Amino acid sequence: MTPAPLDEGYIKYQCDWQRAEPVALVQIAALNACRQRLYALGLIGMYDNGIGFGNLSQRCGDSSQFLISGTQTGHLPTLTAEHYTTVTAFDLDANWLACRGPIQASSESLTHATLYAIAPTIQAIIHVHHRALWEHLRDRVPTTAHDCPYGTPEMAHEMQRLYRDSDLPQSRLLVMAGHAEGMISFGETLAAAEATLQQVRTAFLARI
Repeated sequence: MTPAPLDEGYIKYQCDWQRAEPVALVQIAALNACRQRLYALGLIGMYDNGIGFGNLSQRCGDSSQFLISGTQTGHLPTLTAEHYTTVTAFDLDANWLACRGPIQASSESLTHATLYAIAPTIQAIIHVHHRALWEHLRDRVPTTAHDCPYGTPEMAHEMQRLYRDSDLPQSRLLVMAGHAEGMISFGETLAAAEATLQQVRTAFLARI
């Protein structure tokens, strides 16, 4: 697979990490099952340069907190509760995030946080990579500015712009043009977020 940029997958925000015990297995069961399906499809994985890609999260009830796969876990075929953490607070403009668990939160956590903050109906978010699908969907679906890097306050503001000014609330799928191969789907349930992604993938494969 084409190597990602050298800084891909590494935390760019200021992270206050409180090491803590993992959550109960039942809390990550659906996330983990979904992740394994995405890993099997190559939508989560590792580049030839050893850098992992892809993550997913789920809101914790009605709160602004959310469970997310940890940093540098994309290369692992199977995750356990040790590989998930809870984001407990965040400040988008300050590029700051707090998390609690056995591992630090993914490098894309502020992007997830942005979407959760935009709409309380969003309950789950999936971030995957796929070169051909990314190239096909770029500028055909809601797409962030091409010069906007991932994991930054600028990306957070781009998400807000797209949700306000495009059909993103309906499509529930976006392409990060400045984040090579990166795409995000979201939904009112984890199953809905996965279904959106699988539908566009299936439609794309039917064309080629």
